[in-house]
Formats: sequence, C-alpha cells, structure tokens
Amino acid sequence: MTIRVVFSSFFIQVIKRLQKKYPHVLNDIQPLILQIEAGQTPGDRLQGLPYVVFKERVKNTDAAKGKRGGYRVIYYVKVAEVVIILTAYSKSEQADVSLDDVLRIIAEYEAAQTEEDDD
Repeated sequence: MTIRVVFSSFFIQVIKRLQKKYPHVLNDIQPLILQIEAGQTPGDRLQGLPYVVFKERVKNTDAAKGKRGGYRVIYYVKVAEVVIILTAYSKSEQADVSLDDVLRIIAEYEAAQTEEDDD
C-alpha cells in the first residue's frame, strides 16, 4: 500500500526559509518521504498529543553535522493512507518545537482542508 504524503502550508514556508541557508534541504528530506510513502513510520512518536505524530532526525548535508545536528521533521499520520508533513527545522537554529506549536499547525492544516472541502 502506498501512502500519500502531503505538506502543510507551514512546512512549505519553513522549507523556503531553510533553502536559503541549506540549498540541499529537499534532497536531504526526500529519503524520509520515500520511507513514509512505503508505509514506514520512522522516528519517535510524540507523546501528549491526541494525534499520531512522529519526529525524525534527518542529516543536513549542507552543515556536515550528521543527524544529531541536522534537521528534525515532524509529521502527522492522519489516516492509514495519508501522512501530512507538518514542519521541519534545523537543530542548529532551533532547539525544539513545542507540543502547542504542533497542535496549532495541525489545526491550521485541518481548517484549510475544511475550507477546500466547502469550495
């Protein structure tokens, strides 16, 4: 079964910003997307959320720091066939994303989907 991976608008904004400093960010994240599309759920599940959300480390080839100093990608398994990439950040620029921020990004994504369904 192939999983459909979609991107939150917040993720798209973050990636555009990250690309200015790290031009290979999309290439670095691509293997993770392929894993998710293949039905895998890499990373650690975030506890304390009413959703199935994972955070995975991704190597930053532009910073040459390996996974520990690389990116963190947070994604939400909405249903078995759909995964939403919520956000990404460089560990060297940001320590973490709060659970409140993750909930806000999910709420924004869900609201945007409701608006599209109404159109």
